[in-house]
Parts: sequence; structure tokens; C-alpha cells
Amino acid sequence: MADAGCSTVFNWTVELENAVIDFFSENPRMWNHRRKDYYTRAKRAKFLKYLCAQLGTRHQGSKLTASKRKPYTGLESEDPNQLFDDTSFGTPYGVSQPPQPGHWGSWGHGGPTGNVYVGGPRPSEQAFNVPAFLSDPMTNPMTNMAMAYGSTLASQGKEAMEKNIDKYMSVNKLKYYFAVDTVYVGKKLGILLFPFMHKDWEICYEKDTSVAPRADVNAPDLYIPCMAFITYILLSGIALGMQNRFSPEVLGIQASSALIWLVIETLAVLLSLYIVTVRTDLTTFDLVAYAGYKYVGMILSITTGLLFGSRAYYGMLAWCSFALIWFLIRTLRLKILADVAAEGCMVHSGKNQLRMYLTAAVACVQPLFMYWLSYQLVR
Repeated sequence: MADAGCSTVFNWTVELENAVIDFFSENPRMWNHRRKDYYTRAKRAKFLKYLCAQLGTRHQGSKLTASKRKPYTGLESEDPNQLFDDTSFGTPYGVSQPPQPGHWGSWGHGGPTGNVYVGGPRPSEQAFNVPAFLSDPMTNPMTNMAMAYGSTLASQGKEAMEKNIDKYMSVNKLKYYFAVDTVYVGKKLGILLFPFMHKDWEICYEKDTSVAPRADVNAPDLYIPCMAFITYILLSGIALGMQNRFSPEVLGIQASSALIWLVIETLAVLLSLYIVTVRTDLTTFDLVAYAGYKYVGMILSITTGLLFGSRAYYGMLAWCSFALIWFLIRTLRLKILADVAAEGCMVHSGKNQLRMYLTAAVACVQPLFMYWLSYQLVR
């Protein structure tokens, strides 16, 4: 019954709407709101009389034919000579179109359709139409071409970078100095602190190439110097904080100073070896490794000074300095004096003495750097 009542109300509403449309179609002058006689009693009476007649006729079963209807465009009163209907406002007034499947109904010019969903998937269930080349880009030939071109450029850039790096630094040689293990690190630290107990200082070779550090405790490495340098920077920050002098700028200056002095020291040793014309297998990495071992003694000295005071600091610094001098002399003399021993020169010859002085100078300058880079951290 409820459905039948809704249907009857709907039919009467449609008939009323069509009657109003027919009236204004036959009397277009009454649609002009700007006319002064729009609200006159005669006009309203004429409109009501026509409306009642139309409703009575429709109620008896007679309907107006579709040919009598003329869709209202909204511009007839202003431009009667217009050739085409204005469809910019959507469906012309009076032309009813049923809702299409898959769309929601709405109150439009063609009559109320209500918010009733007619067939098809709901809007939330409708899939977003994506072009084929975006839904599956791997099947697009342009995508494959771009990927191939990008991989070619990446491989060429990698080869060019490796060639440029190899001109100044060999990556394979650099890996050699980090080929260490826990056993090697423990033994090496023991030799640095107690070199007097170590007897065999010869470096092992295999096919004219020194073996990896993990296989020979006498071989130089860069792992311990790098870790010691980082630890020294962190310990410097702690010491500065305990003295209420910490700031990022001060810590940066401390790290930069240590790094610059290391570079200056390495360059000075290389220049001295060139001036003395020493033919040796010492490389730049070897010199950096030997110069970086002093950070181990600096860490111990600073830690001792922070825990036990300045006197303990100077005592530990003296021990570590003496141990490092002993270690460097026993190690470098085998490198710098190797060609002299091979040539059979006299021990007291001028050339040999100059190389011995160079070895002693490199070893004895290390305590000066150790003191210069650590004394201001212990007060």
C-alpha cells in the first residue's frame, strides 16, 4: 500500500508539472517576470482556471500529446528568433530522462528521480580507469628503452669513477689495510704498548707481496689508526664537556687540527724520503698507518688524566711516547735501510747515517704531536 500511495503522489506531481509547462508554453508573455501585469488578479484567475481544467482532463484519462509540448529553454521571451535550443543548462525543461544504469538519481528538470540507485556497480566500487601503459609499465617499449639506457649510463659512470679513483688511490690496496681480525688487533695493541717484549720484527712476504695484516702482526694496518682517531674525537668531546668548554665549533676545530697535522706529517716524511733518495717499499698508506698509531697512546693518556689527574696523564704520556718511539724505530729501519743492507754499504757510511737520522726523526717527533693534541684536554 505504501508503494501504491507513493506512485499516486508521484503521478499527480508529474501531471501538475506538465500542466504548468503547457500553460506557460501557450502564454509565454506571462513568464516574463519583469512585466507589471504579472501579478494582476485577471492573470492569476486565468492561470488557476486553466490549471484546474488541465488537471481535471488528465484525471479523466486524457493526456496531451507530446507534439503540443515545447521544451522551455529560458531564453524564448528574450530572443524569439533563436534557431537552436540552449543546452548549456543540461536537459531541457520538461524533457524527462530516466536515470541510466549505474548512476544515482537526482532532482532534475525532467522530474524527481530521488536518490535511488539504478543498477550497475556503486560509485565506491567503480574502478578508476588507468591507461594500459601506466597499469603495466613494463610492457611499454619506451619504458624498457629508458631502463636500458639508464643502466648503460650507470655502468659507464661506475667504470669512469673507478678509473679516476685508481689514478690516485687503489681500492684493492686500501682493502688490504683493513684485512684484520680480533686476534690481530689484540696482538697489535699489545706490541704498541709493550714493544720491548716483541722479538720478531720481520714482515712476511708471499710472492714479493706482503701478506694481509691478519696473517702477520708486523704488517701495518689502517683499522687501528682509524678507530683510534674516532675514539680520540669522542674522548675530546667528553673532556671538553667535563671542563664546561664543549661546543660543536670547538670539537670541530679539535678534529680538524688532528687531521691536518696528520696530513702535514705524512707529506713531510714523503718529501724527506724523496730528498734522501731512499728506495723503499713504503707507501703513503704505510706512513699514514705508522703516524696514526700515536692516537692509541693519546687515548690512554687522556683517559688516565681524566680519571687520576694531570700527574697520571704525564706519566702515561711518557710511557706511551717511549713505547711508540721504540716500535717505530724497530719497524721503519727495516723499511728505510732495506736497500742499504742489500747493497752491502758500510754501517757508518754517510748515506746510511742520513737514513738512520731520518728514521729517528720520524719516531721522535711523535711524542711532540701527542702532547700538542692532548695537553689542553687535561687540566
